Amino acid sequence: MTKITTLDIILICIAALFLLLTVAAFFVGIAYRKKIAEAEIGSAEEHAKSIVSEAEKNAKAKKRELMLEAKEENQKLRSVLDAEIKDRRRELSQQEKRVNQKEENLDRKTEALEKKDQTLNHKLKELEKKESEIESVKAEQLAALERISGMTVQEAKDMLLRDIESQARLDAAIMVKEIEQQAKENAERNAKNIVASSIQKVAADHVAETTVSVVNLPSDEMKGRIIGREGRNIRTLETLTGVDLIIDDTPEAVILSSFDPIRREIARVALEKLIVDGRIHPARIEETVEKARREVEASIKQEGEAATFETGVHGLHPEIIKLLGKLKFRTSYGQNVLKHSIEVSHLAGVMAGELGCDITLAKRAGLLHDIGKAADHEIEGSHVTIGADIAKKYKENKDVVHAIMAHHGDVDAETLIAQLVQAADAISAARPGARRENLETYIKRLQKLEEIADSFDGVDKSYAIQAGREIRVMIKPDVVNDQSMIVVAKDIAKRIEAELEYPGQIKVSLIRETRAVDYAK
Repeated sequence: MTKITTLDIILICIAALFLLLTVAAFFVGIAYRKKIAEAEIGSAEEHAKSIVSEAEKNAKAKKRELMLEAKEENQKLRSVLDAEIKDRRRELSQQEKRVNQKEENLDRKTEALEKKDQTLNHKLKELEKKESEIESVKAEQLAALERISGMTVQEAKDMLLRDIESQARLDAAIMVKEIEQQAKENAERNAKNIVASSIQKVAADHVAETTVSVVNLPSDEMKGRIIGREGRNIRTLETLTGVDLIIDDTPEAVILSSFDPIRREIARVALEKLIVDGRIHPARIEETVEKARREVEASIKQEGEAATFETGVHGLHPEIIKLLGKLKFRTSYGQNVLKHSIEVSHLAGVMAGELGCDITLAKRAGLLHDIGKAADHEIEGSHVTIGADIAKKYKENKDVVHAIMAHHGDVDAETLIAQLVQAADAISAARPGARRENLETYIKRLQKLEEIADSFDGVDKSYAIQAGREIRVMIKPDVVNDQSMIVVAKDIAKRIEAELEYPGQIKVSLIRETRAVDYAK
C-alpha cells in the first residue's frame, strides 16, 4: 500500500484551489456578459421607440397631405359633374320641346284623318246606293235581253265558250302548221345542236358501261400485292398495258379502266394469271403481259375465223379476219358488234335467197358492213368510211364496198345487195332485246305506248309498229276534225315524252276517214 506524502496533499490542495478559481471566474464572466446584454437591449428598445415615434409623425403628416389631395380631387369631380348635369338638363328641355311639338302635329293630323274618314264614309254610302241602282238596272236589262234572245244567261255563256273554243282550236292548228314549217326550214341547223347535246348528256353513262372491266380477287390482301412496294407493281402493269387500275373500297375486286377494249382484255387476262400464280413483281408482270397479249391476239383470230365459219363466208384476207375478231370487244348501244354483224349476214342471206340474189355476196356484205368499227378508235373518220377503205385495201368486191358505204344512208343504195344490208342492219338493231332491252320490257313499252294514245278523246284505236318507233292512231271522224288532228298529235307526243323512256324518237301518225253519205229516195 502506497503512502500519501505531504507533497501530494499540497498538490491536491493547489488543484482544488485552481478549480475553485476557474469556477468563480466563469460565473463572474457570465454575470458581466448578462449586464452587457441588458445594456444593449435597453439601448435597442430606446432606439426602436424613437423610430416608432418618428414613423408616427411621418404617417400623420402623409395622412394630412392625402386628405388635402382627396378634397381637391373631389372638388374637381364635383365641378365636372355639375357641368354635365347642366348640359343634360338643357338637352332634356330641348327634347321635351320637340316631343311637345310632335304631339301637337299628331293631334292636328288625327283631326284631319277623322274628317277624311267621315267624308269617305259618306261617299261609300253614296256608292253603295248607286251600286244597288246599277244592279237593279242590270237585272232589268238582262231580263229584257233574255226575252229578246230567247236564251238564258247560262245558255249564252255556253254558246260563247263553244265559239271561242272552236276558234282557238282553229287558230292553234294554224299556228302549229306555221311552227312546223319553220322547224322544217331550220331542221338542218337545229339537228346538229340536238345531236351534240344528246351526246354530251349520255356520254357519262356510255363510258361507265363500256370502258371498265372488273377482276375478282380471292381476298383483299391481294390488293396490297398488286400495288407492290411503293406502287412499283401497279405502275409496271399500267405502263405495259396502257390501262388504269382502280383499287378502291370495293371488296375483293379491282377495276380496269380504258377506252381501248383490247388493251383492257389483255390487262384482265394478265392480272388473272398473276393472281393465280401468286408471284407478282415487275419482271413477272412483264412476262405475263406479253403472254396475255399473245393469247388475246390468238383469241381475236379464232373469233374472226369462227364468225366466217358460222356465216359461211370464205376467202377473206387474214387482216380482215383479225378485224372481225376485234369486233367481239366492241359494243354499240349495248349490242355486241360481232354478234350484230353475224346476225346481219344471216338476215341478208335469207332475204337474198327469197329474192333470188347472190346469197354468198349478201352474206359477205352483211358480215363486213361494220368492219370499220374495229379501227375507228385508231383511224380518224366515221366507221362507214373506214370500213369502205379497208374493204378496198384488201381487194373486196365493189358491191361489198358499196354496201358498206350505203348501210347508213351516207350514199344512195344503188344495188339490191346494198338495200338488203340496209334492211338487215335495221332489223337486227330494232328487234326486241337487241339493244339493252329484254323482251318483257319491250312488250310493256309497246303496250304503254298504245294505252297513252287510246286514252285521248276521239281516238278509235291505236297500233304500235316499227318496233315501237311509230304509233298509228285511228281517229273518230265525227269527234275530231282535220284542224284538231294537229293538236291531238302534239298532245299524244307530249304525253309519250313525259311518261315513257325510249331510244331515238317515236313518230305519231293520225289517220282520219272522210265520209260523204247521202240517200236516194
